[in-house]
Amino acid sequence: MNLSHDLQFAISLARDAGNVVLEQYGKVERLTKTHVAAKEEAVTEADRASQRLIMAGLRDRFPDDGIIGEESDSGESITFDVRLPKGRNWVIDPIDGTNNFISGLGMFCVCIALLDAGNPVLGVVYDVTRDLTYSAAKGMGAWLGSKELHAVTTPVGESSMVMMTSNLIDKAGRCPQWACRWLGQTVMKTRILGSAALEAVQVAAGVAHGAVTVNGKLWDVAAPAAIVFEAGGKLTDLQGRQIFPYELRGYAGAKVPFLAAGPAAHETLIREIRSHR
Repeated sequence: MNLSHDLQFAISLARDAGNVVLEQYGKVERLTKTHVAAKEEAVTEADRASQRLIMAGLRDRFPDDGIIGEESDSGESITFDVRLPKGRNWVIDPIDGTNNFISGLGMFCVCIALLDAGNPVLGVVYDVTRDLTYSAAKGMGAWLGSKELHAVTTPVGESSMVMMTSNLIDKAGRCPQWACRWLGQTVMKTRILGSAALEAVQVAAGVAHGAVTVNGKLWDVAAPAAIVFEAGGKLTDLQGRQIFPYELRGYAGAKVPFLAAGPAAHETLIREIRSHR
């Protein structure tokens, strides 16, 4: 499977979408999605414009591939155009970190992933304001621009950096004990960026030993997963079980909690999460 041309096209699409997003940075109105259960979730016209651009490019070049996107123009549903759940399906997050984008905090990105038989075989995470492109394709390594990335192989220790999701409330409506423990200590250095994808790719880049997301969705994890795997990292659910291959059939926006970590750090962090719920 040679994905080099597909990867370059996805990078180009992500960067073009990033330019559309950047044109509206600081000028947007906060909208809401009506399909999100239990609470309103932020969206902007920039999210929808970004997704329209990406979808148009993918449909033109790969007419037989499926597409899953976080947004729809109506705001009443996600985009789920999947004929073959076990085939090639693109997963789009047009702006990961929308609340940062709305607030004027420049930590947001465009994510494009390709799942083949439910496995992430290609991923692009474009850090828009910093003009940084994280990318990977199966068998081709993980890259930040022209620099090859490698996850850290050392165990968790003093001064290890661990990224944490900005929404730590679990499905029971409580903050898990492990999260309270991590926030209540100063040995590991915890950081919250407000973008699950940007947090996870810090593991691939060797910046962080781990990155945990409690309330992510498929579009938050698919692109960084491809990059983390190619960088030699691990990515599982919060019990240490494999997320991929992911069953796409009927996907409507279910949560996909995940931990990305270096190979030695993963066991330690999973043990902490399991032991302190």
